[in-house]
This record gives sequence, C-alpha cells and structure tokens, in this order.
Amino acid sequence: MDITILFPVLDERLRLRKGIETTVKYLRKNSTIPYHLMILDNGSTDETPEIAARLCEEYEEVEYVRVNQKGVGVAFRKGIELNRSEIVGYMDIDLSTNIKHLGEAIHIFASCPEIEYINGTRFSKKSDTKGRKWYRKITSQGLLILLKAAFGMRCTDAVCGFTFLRKDVAKRLVEASGNDNGWFYTIEFLLRAERMGIRIMDMPVEWQEDYNTTVKVWKTVKNYLIQIYRLKKEFRKEKKL
Repeated sequence: MDITILFPVLDERLRLRKGIETTVKYLRKNSTIPYHLMILDNGSTDETPEIAARLCEEYEEVEYVRVNQKGVGVAFRKGIELNRSEIVGYMDIDLSTNIKHLGEAIHIFASCPEIEYINGTRFSKKSDTKGRKWYRKITSQGLLILLKAAFGMRCTDAVCGFTFLRKDVAKRLVEASGNDNGWFYTIEFLLRAERMGIRIMDMPVEWQEDYNTTVKVWKTVKNYLIQIYRLKKEFRKEKKL
C-alpha cells in the first residue's frame, strides 16, 4: 500500500515549507509505506512556486503541480487525476488537523479493507476543536443543518480539510461529481459517496483554527447556497431516471 497526500495551496509562502517539512518528518518517523506529497498550486502570485521548487529539490517525495485555477475543488480533481497511489487524499497546508490523524488513517486503510473513505470531522462528540471563531462556528453549523435538511447527510462534518479514500473510489466519485472549483466540490464529493453507498468512516479529529486562513467566509457561504440549490435539483433529476 502507498499514499499520495494532496496539498492545495494559494499564496502560501508563510506556511508551505513548515507544512511540508512537518509532514515529511512525521511520515519518516511514523510510517513504513511509500508516500508522495503533491503541492497543487491554484495560481499563486507570491513566492509559493519558488519555495515549492526548493522543497522538491530537498525532498524526493515532494512534487509541485501548477494548476492555474483558483479553488480547492479544481486542485483536488487534478490531484486525483495525477495520483498513482492506492490511497489518495488532501490536507490543509496549515495542518489545522493534527498530523497524528494521518498515521491513524494509514493504519485504518491497511487494517480495515472494508473502509473506503475517511472523512475528518470537527463536530463529533469525540472531536477536539480549539480556537474556532464564533462567526465561523455559526456558518459551519448552519451549513451542516442545511446539508442534513436538504440531503439527509449522515456524516458530522463536510469541510474539515482532511479527506482520504481508495484510488478506485476517488476516480468513481470524480466521474459522478460536478465541476465546482471551490470548497463545495468536497461537499458534493462526500454527499455523492453517501448516496452511492461507499463505506465511510467519520473520523473525530483534533483541530486548531488557523487565524491566517485565506478563505473568504461570506463569499464561500454564498457559493454554498447556490451549489446546494444546484445539487438538490440534480439529485431530483437523477432520482427520476
């Protein structure tokens, strides 16, 4: 078994090196399987490409891919397209999700062949979330309420920034999902996985808010509402077929 870890980035000169080095150090110490780190650049205009190039020179496990379109969704799709490992998934470069859960995910895939998809969750009763700003708590919980009401979503989080799955499942979901370039793509990915009966583990995580996030909250919320309406219509049409 091997794993490819995708890191979508945009203007991440302040966090890129630390995120990659921390991940490589952790895997060298805690994992025995081959691994590959793929930096997927959504069109950075800062020093991100130069930093990434140096990291590729220093670590043979690291690859840099210029995507040239903004959005986690387009980076995630590109990463799955290029992936050759048995397990593929993405993490936020700020490592808001505790790095120890990467080792746990690897162990679960190796020891539990029935598990096809691991979805990190900040909102399980067993999760430990720190530093979450009040307005982001409201938007996150509001999103969950909408997703459960509109789609009957069973998982307890949809945008934790920690998702891993088996290669064949990832390809099936890309084929089934739409082409949203933003965060909603990862939500549709999860909703379609539930709809297709894919075996998902909702994994409680330790998660720390990053106050330097580049996510534009209100713009993201607006897109969520538009995409929820679009996907609800698509599901209705598919049900009639």
